[in-house]
Amino acid sequence: MTDSIFSKIIRGEVPAQRVFEDDHTIAIMDINPVSEGHVLVIPKEPAETMADLSDEFAAELGRVLPRITRAVKKATGAASVNLLQNNGSEAGQVVMHVHVHVIPCFPDRDARGLRVDWRATDGDGEALADLGRHIARLL
Repeated sequence: MTDSIFSKIIRGEVPAQRVFEDDHTIAIMDINPVSEGHVLVIPKEPAETMADLSDEFAAELGRVLPRITRAVKKATGAASVNLLQNNGSEAGQVVMHVHVHVIPCFPDRDARGLRVDWRATDGDGEALADLGRHIARLL
């Protein structure tokens, strides 16, 4: 893994507006926010994608996300929040260190916020079942 900007923030080499920190995670204000109150939640383990993250750090990330989400909603008055986690450059990941975006949504304030153009298709039942069994065997 390359030495990312998040690694430097975690080590205190680069300043950031920290909103939360414990032994496993750090949460900071995004310097290029999608909306007011956009926070990044970052595990301290140096892992590029969620698939690279240890179970311990993934569990700790999951443990703090609801708490941070509640605080962001309360502080901003947001009606809703998007949680976004990109894995790999093809999925839109820019900083190659696992992080989760907590993005408040303000439909009554402005048009900013995260909108996903979800292009669902009708799944083939047999193909879904086959792939599901294959995934289950790998777990």
